[in-house]
Amino acid sequence: MSTAYLSLGSNLGDRDLYIRKAIDKIMCSGMVVVKQSTIIDTAAVGGPPQGNYLNLVLKVRTDLSLEDLFVLTSSIERQLGRLRKIINGPRVIDIDILLYDDVKLVSKNIIVPHPRMFERDFVMRPLKEIDPALCASFTL
Repeated sequence: MSTAYLSLGSNLGDRDLYIRKAIDKIMCSGMVVVKQSTIIDTAAVGGPPQGNYLNLVLKVRTDLSLEDLFVLTSSIERQLGRLRKIINGPRVIDIDILLYDDVKLVSKNIIVPHPRMFERDFVMRPLKEIDPALCASFTL
């Protein structure tokens, strides 16, 4: 099994409900949630003016390939009603793959490690909460 770190965020509607539904769908897909950070409330970064996000990070174990994990997380976003109308706009759910084992990949749809994760406190704070040793190993 592979280890992946996923960042989840929501800033539309019942934000907590969308987060919980996304986690349920992740677990129903066969992934094992190893650790879950505290949910934090953060201001939106980039994009048009919009409401605050609820954010968290999950550490999961999965049999899915990185590409299949991307397909699954994109599918979960669509199932929960995510519409991609405005770049960095508000969304009911956002699921980003931060890390997948030690893989480094740049493709049309996937960049791992996530290219902006180190710039985002709403990612790094929850990631450090669930895996401080991992964060300490990063060389910036």
